[in-house]
Amino acid sequence: MAEFLIRGGKALSGEVQIAGSKNAVFPCIAASLLTEQEVILRNVPAISDVSVMIEVVRDLGVEASFDIERRVLRILSKNLTKYSISDALGKKFRGSILFAGALLGRMRQAEFPVPGGDKLGARPLEAHFSMFRDLGVSISEGERIKLNGSKMRSGVIFLDEPSVTVTENAIISSVLLPGKTEIRLAAVEPHIQILVKFLNCMGAKISWKDLGVLEIDGVSKLTGVDFVINPDELEVSGFATMAAATRSEILLKGIELRFLDAVLMQLKKMGVEFEVRETDLLIKRSSREFNAFRVQSGLYPKLMSDHIPPFAVLATQSRGTSMIHEWLYEGRLKYIEELAKMGAHTEILDPHRALITGPTPLKGANMISYDIRAGLTVVIAALVASGETRISGVEVIDRGYEFFENRLKNIGADIKRI
Repeated sequence: MAEFLIRGGKALSGEVQIAGSKNAVFPCIAASLLTEQEVILRNVPAISDVSVMIEVVRDLGVEASFDIERRVLRILSKNLTKYSISDALGKKFRGSILFAGALLGRMRQAEFPVPGGDKLGARPLEAHFSMFRDLGVSISEGERIKLNGSKMRSGVIFLDEPSVTVTENAIISSVLLPGKTEIRLAAVEPHIQILVKFLNCMGAKISWKDLGVLEIDGVSKLTGVDFVINPDELEVSGFATMAAATRSEILLKGIELRFLDAVLMQLKKMGVEFEVRETDLLIKRSSREFNAFRVQSGLYPKLMSDHIPPFAVLATQSRGTSMIHEWLYEGRLKYIEELAKMGAHTEILDPHRALITGPTPLKGANMISYDIRAGLTVVIAALVASGETRISGVEVIDRGYEFFENRLKNIGADIKRI
């Protein structure tokens, strides 16, 4: 198990290049299996979860090569031979569930283990199964899950809720079905919009019929495509919060402004000074106190669940009492307990809500990285804190942030992996 040693308490400065979106690249990789022609994905983040996705497609008989320097991934699924995802690969991360829709769409059958991933609370698969049943898929559950799509048909799908991964699976599994498929209560998050754009570039016919309603006109085949993955809006909010909390001036390069309304509004409400420069965002060094806030994660275009944790560190440096309301995942507030180890004034009200009162000086401590976003959060706290902080379980950070400690060292952070 790797650890980070961080000596904090100093301002940072410099530039951070925003990587490609982790959440957008996953469904695009899975959807690449729907065509026999070559798919080229650019601006692919060099993170460990992408490496696992590549392992999965190769295990299925697909050719995949990743130029890590240029961030270019090439996928050729002409010789897709398997519809079964191994236990070893499928349990590594939850994104493997997206291959179910791709394999059903291409081969009309899929088999996989119960997916792994971050432990964020209950994340049942029943919503996926309900959606697949609406498409005529029969499901057999046991140690492994088997999907039979021999009787798949187009039609109207009513999702239980606007789930991102269920919406992605519904789209991917439907584009090659004859006739019209309508997805109601579809999620509209940025990565859904990118997936729709990606598939339409491949020849799919997908359109937004209404708010949260997708209409898919089935096509007989899809073509290859050369496609650029959008910048990761979660990196923007994470590094922006890091800059503000450490009283630093940092230029975030290569942003996509259209997905950042809620992030910029939250920064503005807290009194963070920033300047938008076309495709860059400058977070300015501020000597003023930040404002306490009340924030609730929600469905896009509100701040998404993954945006929220780093703002908790900024709350420790803000005047007054802030409330964090994590409405979706009941297991996600563990990072609040970690901040308390550093001297933060916190109170967990219930599995979904916490209070943080500031401003409070933070001191170095032994910390745990429970999931990708909690990992970033405790790193930001360590950079704010005086003294040395040791963070365990940092491999989980590698799942979402490429070359993480090197990027921090480039802006002056005292961080070492051991």
